[in-house]
Amino acid sequence: MFLISPSMSAQYGWGDMQKKALAMMLALAPWTVVSAASAAENNAGDHVADPGHVEEVVVYGRAMRQLGMATSASEGLVGYDDIQLPPMLRVGELVEAVPGMVATQHSGTGKANQYFIRGFNLDHGTDFAVSVEGVPINMRSHGHGQGYLDLNFLIPELVQTTRYQRGPYAADVGDFSSAASVDFELYERLDENLLSLSAGEHGYYRALTAGSAELADGAVTGALDLTRYEGPWSLDEDLEQLKLFVAYTGSLGDADVRVTLQGYDSEWNSTDQIPQRAVRSRLIGLRGNLDDDLGGETSRYALTARFNFSNLALTAYAIDYDFTLYSNFTYFLDDPILGDEFEQRDQRRIYGLNLRGGAPADGIDGLVLRWGVDVRFDDIDEVGLFGTDSRIRTDTVRDDQVEELSLGAWGEAVWQLNDSLRAMLGARVDWYDWDVRAFRPANSGSGNDSIVSPKAALAWRFSERAEAYVNYGRGFHSNDVRGAAISIDPANGDATDDVPALVRSDGAELGVRFENGERFNATVTAFWLELDSELVYVGDAGATEVNDATERLGFEGALFWQATDWLALNAAYTVTDPEFKQDQGGGREIPGAVESTFTFGVNAAWQNGLSGSLRLRWLDEAPLVEDDSVRSDASLLVNAGLAYRSGAAQWRLDVFNVFDSEDDDIAYFYGSRLPGEAADGVEDIHFHPLEPRSVRASVTWHW
Repeated sequence: MFLISPSMSAQYGWGDMQKKALAMMLALAPWTVVSAASAAENNAGDHVADPGHVEEVVVYGRAMRQLGMATSASEGLVGYDDIQLPPMLRVGELVEAVPGMVATQHSGTGKANQYFIRGFNLDHGTDFAVSVEGVPINMRSHGHGQGYLDLNFLIPELVQTTRYQRGPYAADVGDFSSAASVDFELYERLDENLLSLSAGEHGYYRALTAGSAELADGAVTGALDLTRYEGPWSLDEDLEQLKLFVAYTGSLGDADVRVTLQGYDSEWNSTDQIPQRAVRSRLIGLRGNLDDDLGGETSRYALTARFNFSNLALTAYAIDYDFTLYSNFTYFLDDPILGDEFEQRDQRRIYGLNLRGGAPADGIDGLVLRWGVDVRFDDIDEVGLFGTDSRIRTDTVRDDQVEELSLGAWGEAVWQLNDSLRAMLGARVDWYDWDVRAFRPANSGSGNDSIVSPKAALAWRFSERAEAYVNYGRGFHSNDVRGAAISIDPANGDATDDVPALVRSDGAELGVRFENGERFNATVTAFWLELDSELVYVGDAGATEVNDATERLGFEGALFWQATDWLALNAAYTVTDPEFKQDQGGGREIPGAVESTFTFGVNAAWQNGLSGSLRLRWLDEAPLVEDDSVRSDASLLVNAGLAYRSGAAQWRLDVFNVFDSEDDDIAYFYGSRLPGEAADGVEDIHFHPLEPRSVRASVTWHW
């Protein structure tokens, strides 16, 4: 037990959020003692050969066999020690378990990450669908950008597995899944309770307690996570994050039941991307800023209930979400007096229901039928854009209310035709209905739209250790429905055209999977994907905008090799040719579309309790304008970690950006205006550097 005195509160900047968290930790203390006593009682008869060392079995999700089960070379499972061993600077890096995926950041830690895969700059999630235990996370018609994907509410230690699918081939995934989709599964029970304290450079502090205890015919799992971070920037980030998780897993009649409550609050200051000329002229330093009012706050509270029967699964969820973000990307370009600072606002409740079923078909050997229904309703009380000065609103650009309902139904048949060949045929139908009540009545409106998405796959087991796949699928992303109702441009009052609510994508691929037991596996994939219109991030607008149709051709390779009992390696490489389609001015490059990525990871775990991990991430250069005359630089990042466990205690040391690289985390090209510059501003590269080398240490007690 430890106490925080008033003097320590002042010294370390502990605010109301931390004090509330500490009170909650103390409130959880009796439950912790009870669970510890229960564990001690249950293990009283166990024989422990060496009380100074706990022998752990290392389990890699990447090693799990997929031959005979997967329907494409681009899907798979990552989990367990694949997630727990590598160092993690930000929670959003959980998605980097997916081969070929890279997560970066161009703003404060509390904001959603920037995602890259298969030649996509996915902004904050536009064509990358993520769910947690079946609950969709992407935000439709969001105040900051369509598909906004913020994973900061997750507690990494609770994530058990990451199931992924690259490409639009899965019938059970709909909106935003054209490039890739992921579903995170959380632990139902933790093998051990834990209390972890962490500290690091740049004012990093974290306290985590988590554990499980038997309750009635099931188990309750709880966790409380408190993080504080000042950051390496000239402007203190002052990040405060509070996360609460409670779940009960048990049975009710013939059903397995899981009820989960999640709470998340966060606030932060941010240093956004800055123009190169400001650094070169020494107006600011590499980690400086041009507006010290930027930052945001967000909260997410979710209640989820899952019921699993023998051939049927039902998930229901309700989410209360609040988001406010202050940004300024162009400084004094539009308003030379007050500046171009603006506020983006989103406050909503989300209700949803997912139904999944499946069983072997009667009378047809080897045929399995699967089906599902997805219902989601976004009740958005406020989604807006406001001009601000020092976070005080000065004018209203948009201030709307939106109701958006979607209904999706899908089915697929997987047929084992013979010992070596199986086929999958499926389809998905999605219907959207919306009502927009806009600040400017001319931009109000309602409507509906639908889309049919066929899917097909063929898998050929041509040897005991290898399988080949052919895949085709149609996917889609939804656009912000305010764009489907718009008639007047809110920025200048001019008439403007609306945009389609649902946008189709079509993709195909050829792939091969090779497995040699649980020691080695590799996949090679050639893929093609086209979108009827691309959602592209526009730096000076601070949001995604609809653009022309695009096409991508690419190659992807990934491997996992457990070289010895204590050493495992993984690697992934992707190269893509992304362009706007020929019939819409072909040859134009897609701004921000990174053409190739490479990741390499090493995990080592010895029987003496020592473990280590190293991860390398390389992000290729990318065009920043359509004529390819301006390009971003490539970046290389290396992180490493070392841990030792003896008995109940574990010590860990992580080093981020080992070589102290000053490469860019992300870059854009657009116009902005600094004080004293011409009224029409200067077009320049605006970049956000990697965080400098930093060290974090933690100590964890298990029982």
